[in-house]
Amino acid sequence: MSVESKLRTGFTTGAAAAAAAKAAAIALYKKERPGHVTVRNPDGKELRIPIHRYINQEDGKGATVIKDGGDDPDATHGLEIIATVVATNNGTIVIKGGEGIGTVTKPGLQVPVGRPAINPVPAWMIKTALAEIMPAGTGCTVTIRVPDGEKIARRTLNPRLGIVGGISILGTTGIVHPMSEEAYKNSLVPLIDMAVALGYSSVVLTPGRLGAKWAVSRGIPEPAVVEMSNFVGFMLEKCVEKGIKKVLLWGHHGKLVKVAAGIFHTHSRTADARQETFAALAAALGAGPTIVSSILECVTTEAIVKILRRENLMQVLNIAAEKASVRASEYVRGDLAVGTALLSMKGEVLAADREARLIGRELGWRL
Repeated sequence: MSVESKLRTGFTTGAAAAAAAKAAAIALYKKERPGHVTVRNPDGKELRIPIHRYINQEDGKGATVIKDGGDDPDATHGLEIIATVVATNNGTIVIKGGEGIGTVTKPGLQVPVGRPAINPVPAWMIKTALAEIMPAGTGCTVTIRVPDGEKIARRTLNPRLGIVGGISILGTTGIVHPMSEEAYKNSLVPLIDMAVALGYSSVVLTPGRLGAKWAVSRGIPEPAVVEMSNFVGFMLEKCVEKGIKKVLLWGHHGKLVKVAAGIFHTHSRTADARQETFAALAAALGAGPTIVSSILECVTTEAIVKILRRENLMQVLNIAAEKASVRASEYVRGDLAVGTALLSMKGEVLAADREARLIGRELGWRL
């Protein structure tokens, strides 16, 4: 039995909210109360999620799901996610955040300031699930609540991100993959083996699925794209061990700028110097105290990039990419040629050093 098969996957708060909303809609429109519902993620994968209980209310119906993180229980594991659905005649689906759902108060996140912290993919999953049940031409208002959300949010990054009053509804695939560190690290190594077996001596290392998707969309063969999660140093060492000669570090600038600072395990609880690194690089290019202070006060690197654009300091990203490549090559004592490409949250390539372009071109990157 493989390491992966021993570990149980779970589902995200976004998938839980979508399932609760769909169950509430079934109770409202079909007068049924199923024990499980199926919801889809943007990749078309169906997730079968158990319903915990149903709620009656005068103007609609509600249902709840118990968040299950599988063998990767996080702060939200075991929380009751509640969705209530009220029918309307306006033909649209409106999503609201209720008790225990945080409110965004600072710019730079995927959700605008003043809105409930329900990220775009969960919102899509909720609307898609509801649309499967609602009669044609009707609308509804769905409210997501998490009674213990405000208390649990104190154990998350939300306070640092300026999200107040509760948790965020998150997830890009709806699935929580096990993060038992040693097991998860070892489960990533076969991706390198596969690339080598297919004749690749150069690979792309990217933190996650979005980075992999963006790489493939730009012409890089999927077998040459290896997910590394937060384990940059470990995966660089494994690349050397497996005979890889060149590595393109490819991913969100907020993750890979840590490598420029010499951080090779990039989980935020292990190390985080994003603001400080960007501030130091900006200062080295002549940014004054006001700009440096603004960078240090940002809660996201997306907000930092806005400042760099405004102040004509985008060269900071190019320098960060170069430094990440140098640090990574030094980490493996020069046994790898390394290039770095820094991407935005939408997959836009913000910076790529010379080595990144050379390696990328060899792999088919359509520059």
